[in-house]
Amino acid sequence: MLGLGILLAFAALGQALAAGLRLPLPGSVLGMVLLWAALGVGAIRLHWVAPAADGLLGVLGLLFVPATAGVVDYLSAGAQWGLWLLVMASGLLLGAGVAGLLAARLVRPEPAPPEPAPPERSA
Repeated sequence: MLGLGILLAFAALGQALAAGLRLPLPGSVLGMVLLWAALGVGAIRLHWVAPAADGLLGVLGLLFVPATAGVVDYLSAGAQWGLWLLVMASGLLLGAGVAGLLAARLVRPEPAPPEPAPPERSA
């Protein structure tokens, strides 16, 4: 419950800051950035939020059902704007792929330096 409370608090804080400061950034994104910063500086421990985050990831697909149902209402627009939508979706997928590869490369642990060989003994 602590983890879920922390996640909700950061989401609410992001929403409040985005609305109060009139930022052109979704509050949920701002909340995630604030949570990431708090995790980075050690103000929040990962093991506090990990169980709640894992639980939310388990039902993530269900959270997209309303958006998918809304898209079905606009299928006729696909005929008119099909090529434009295809170009936009391709750009989105390309950008997401590059961001994912970059993130994977940035968080990859560096290999440990080789240990020096012990000095040889003279007989």
